[in-house]
Amino acid sequence: MSTHSSRDTTIGVGLAFVAGFVDAAAFIALTGLFTAHVTGNFVLIGAELISTSTGVLAKLLALPTFILAVAATRLIALALERRGSSPLRPLLALEAAVLFAFAIVGAAMSPLGSPDGARAIGVGMLGVAAMGIQNGIGRLVIGHLAATTVMTVNVTQAVIDLTDRLCGARLSDQASTRLRRTLSAVLAFAAGALAGAFGIAALSFWCVLVPAFILVGLLIVPDRKPSS
Repeated sequence: MSTHSSRDTTIGVGLAFVAGFVDAAAFIALTGLFTAHVTGNFVLIGAELISTSTGVLAKLLALPTFILAVAATRLIALALERRGSSPLRPLLALEAAVLFAFAIVGAAMSPLGSPDGARAIGVGMLGVAAMGIQNGIGRLVIGHLAATTVMTVNVTQAVIDLTDRLCGARLSDQASTRLRRTLSAVLAFAAGALAGAFGIAALSFWCVLVPAFILVGLLIVPDRKPSS
């Protein structure tokens, strides 16, 4: 395996694990709030508007928070690229910093009380912001890798490639690499979700330090130089 391929695998697996961990932990701790993607929150808003459950306000605020996080990620990436610097490490460091804040503030404010209360919303938006940054990284910096936050596309593509292989088709080198990346991302996300669920049950918000430190570890992985 080449150096670039090894680096890509490390980054893809690490970020997928982080997203699965944070999404599962936040979903449990914050009464069904999805942090890594907004689709789930749209569905839950519709469900909760016709029921007596709480948490609608937090889910509504998740969208503008997510948008602002992605926009900030884009602006930072543009500024770094204009200076000839790769944005990967600074953006990973920013996401790690927000996750550290998510863990520390969440632990300090627990118990959070009502899902629509100020404490729960404030903590929840930190998680959403962190995952907004990661979604931005996925589109802006590592678009050549499999998605790390939403697994539907990855599972669909993996099934297509596996079906082609089972039908006797010979996969190109590009398709084989894609299959390896998508399967790795799906498995890492699933492992992260399991770890996040058990972690939040055992350690409350302190468990979020695990994905934060994983991001710190990814800072030592060499990144691609920006395209000229």
